[in-house]
Amino acid sequence: MAKMNKVRMGMVGGGEGAFIGAVHRHALALDGQIELVCGAFSRDNQNNQRTGDSLGLDDNRVYSSWETLLTAELALPEDERMQALIIVTPNHLHVPISIAAIEAGFHVFCEKPAAISLDEAQVLKSKLKQSDVLYGLAHTYLGYPMVWQAQHMVTSGLLGNIRKVYVEYPQGWLSANEESHNKQASWRTDPAQSGGSGAMGDIGTHAFGLVEFVLQQQVTSLCADLQTHVDGRRLDDDGAALIRTDGGASGVLIASQVCAGEENALKIRVYGDKGAIEWQQMEPNSIIHRPLGEPYRVFRAGMGQPGLCEDASARCRTPAGHPEGYLEAMANLYGYFAKAINAAKAAELTISELGKAPGVPGIDSGLRGMAFIDAMLTSSDSETKWHSVPNTK
Repeated sequence: MAKMNKVRMGMVGGGEGAFIGAVHRHALALDGQIELVCGAFSRDNQNNQRTGDSLGLDDNRVYSSWETLLTAELALPEDERMQALIIVTPNHLHVPISIAAIEAGFHVFCEKPAAISLDEAQVLKSKLKQSDVLYGLAHTYLGYPMVWQAQHMVTSGLLGNIRKVYVEYPQGWLSANEESHNKQASWRTDPAQSGGSGAMGDIGTHAFGLVEFVLQQQVTSLCADLQTHVDGRRLDDDGAALIRTDGGASGVLIASQVCAGEENALKIRVYGDKGAIEWQQMEPNSIIHRPLGEPYRVFRAGMGQPGLCEDASARCRTPAGHPEGYLEAMANLYGYFAKAINAAKAAELTISELGKAPGVPGIDSGLRGMAFIDAMLTSSDSETKWHSVPNTK
């Protein structure tokens, strides 16, 4: 087996106190394939330096801005500079930083959403088509082994013709006014930083992406209702939609951040004419399978577990009964992203020849998410019942 070289990555955003930045750093380190070599973590100089110090980075590679980071890293010898940039900033910076990194020749791994509008995401895709870099999007839940198992159970025909899908993502952390004292709440509810949607853009896109991934069908139309329950809040904090897919299924999608007491209760149920499955993010190592006319059974994650498909097994690290969760799911995305970078380098192929990183959501997933938000906003503001979800192909 050829020696695996660690992929060198930098990070923009994710300074001290930012939840998602720390999650990304834990995940990228899990399998030993990636090394964080530089960063511009915060506009606050002290926060930025403290974060760099806590990570053991050289002072001269803790940069004051993302612009400085890109310029300085590009000036380093090829075998020293970062190879990929991780973007964990507020949403409005995702595309500007992504495009600058792509133009500098760096691979990009970005927190979702890809952009703050469908038009902006299409500009990003056009830029990627002109480049030889990889682009990955952190739809973390698509890294879970049992989400891949769910997809296999649907696409293998085990459930028969798919009729119904129900997906929900209730949270409770924005049930009261958090904006005045919580930085994470403040930017997520600011249209200038978050985009046109609040809860539906933040977590509804996860639910939408899960539906299209598991079913391997596209949502073609929807009928939406968006609400804002907390006085003074400028974006939606609650919403729901009836949905239809190009495979003939119909269903319901719910996303809310004002469900008091809820944590991160993402859940999907799929019903066919031969049976059904259910998966819950807070119990991620199990899938309940309900065959028509038979007792239900439970598929469990773990190395060597019977009944698991190859893609699910490949994403398990431990034997059954040793739970794996959110960090491992994100680590799976990072692992496949790093392997694709190394494969391209070892084979001396351009990314366009190699194709996108297998197992990692990319710009097409980002476009689908923005098309969904676009349709949700249009439908919710209209008296017309059904609205098409734009075709992003």
